[in-house]
Amino acid sequence: MGLISEFKEFLKEYKVIGLAVALIIGLASVALINSVVNNLIMPILTPFIPGGGWQTATLTIGPIVIGWGALLGAIINFIIIAFVVFLISKYALKEEKVTKK
Repeated sequence: MGLISEFKEFLKEYKVIGLAVALIIGLASVALINSVVNNLIMPILTPFIPGGGWQTATLTIGPIVIGWGALLGAIINFIIIAFVVFLISKYALKEEKVTKK
């Protein structure tokens, strides 16, 4: 039983259950943000993209084809996720900025 009790202590000490819950909620929020970007934000931006299709918008330089439309969608996803993480951490931590000693 020593190994099982050590494992239980490990789970408690490192708060693994809380981390698992946070991971699941994080994955669900990423799916939600992807949907918001793909189905709400990018259709609004589509009229401003040459060719009209943001997912297939490309820039061709000789033999190089850069898919900048999909990149733009990924950048918007990243900015939204980073901002949400910032807001959550600011609210959850409620700590003042660390100052130099």
